[in-house]
Amino acid sequence: MLIIEALYGIGGIIIGLIIGYFVRKNIGESKIGVAEELSEKILEDAKKEGAAHKKELLLEAKDEIHKLRVDSERETRERRNEIQKLEKRVLNKEENLDKKSDTIERKENQIAKRNKQLDEKEESINNLYDKQVLELEKISGLSVDEAKEILFDDVKREISHESAMMIKEVENEAKQEAEKRSKEVISRAIQRYAADHVAETTVTVVSLPNDEMKGRIIGREGRNIRTLETLTGIDLIIDDTPEAVVLSGFNPIRREVARIALEKLIVDGRIHPARIEEMVDKAKKEVEGIIKEVGEQAAFDTGIHGLHPEIIKLLGRLKYRTSYGQNVLNHSIEVSHLAGIITAKWDASIE
Repeated sequence: MLIIEALYGIGGIIIGLIIGYFVRKNIGESKIGVAEELSEKILEDAKKEGAAHKKELLLEAKDEIHKLRVDSERETRERRNEIQKLEKRVLNKEENLDKKSDTIERKENQIAKRNKQLDEKEESINNLYDKQVLELEKISGLSVDEAKEILFDDVKREISHESAMMIKEVENEAKQEAEKRSKEVISRAIQRYAADHVAETTVTVVSLPNDEMKGRIIGREGRNIRTLETLTGIDLIIDDTPEAVVLSGFNPIRREVARIALEKLIVDGRIHPARIEEMVDKAKKEVEGIIKEVGEQAAFDTGIHGLHPEIIKLLGRLKYRTSYGQNVLNHSIEVSHLAGIITAKWDASIE
């Protein structure tokens, strides 16, 4: 029984497989038919669209060709018109040139005739002149060279006298003009360069923080003030002037050294002979540095280079000198600038 049932099962499976195969075959064939119909329809639509697009392209191409033809014809007409205008202008110019050439030829002929007439007149004048000279020689009894010599002598005397008068007149005018121009140049130079004038005196005032500092500057039995006066060569005047000490001396450099040393001592607060000597030495070195720096700056301001170091120092020392109430260094720089301006006014070298 089991074998029969197994055989029935196997037979059912085989029959199911055969039936499935035929069903699938029919379905596949129907799908293929539908796909073929669809593809044919798509091809027909594509052909119709291609034909329509082809017609559109042909129409556009015809329109473009028509536009190009119209544009080319317009450009051709414009160029033809321009060429005609140019031809007319060329013809007009040729006519004008022909007229001018004819006019020039007529004028040349007239000039040639006039030159011929002038040559003939000149020849006749020369002949008349020679005749007149011969007649004058007969009448005066002098030759041409003798007459020329007499005339030259008279003319020389007259010219020498007139030239002397003219030279004198020109010299006077030149002097007046030179004086006028020089005043103008100097006044303009002074106006262009204006320097400050500071009048220095023989005293320098040093401010103190309080009146108690006066006693410390004087020191015990006046030893501090004596030391400071001895080392600087400057007199210290301590009077009733509140919070101030007066440095008096005719040497401005020593007075500057004393001022710097005293200000350093006041700031430091330790005032005794040894400290005073130290501060005076530092003040001297500082003043020497200031003198060198001021001299170099003066040479730079005036445009002078390559000076000897000693000359630079001498220039710097002028900072502490006065003349008629004016600082000598400032005056020297001012004169240098004025001289440069005046020289440039006359287009001369300022170096």
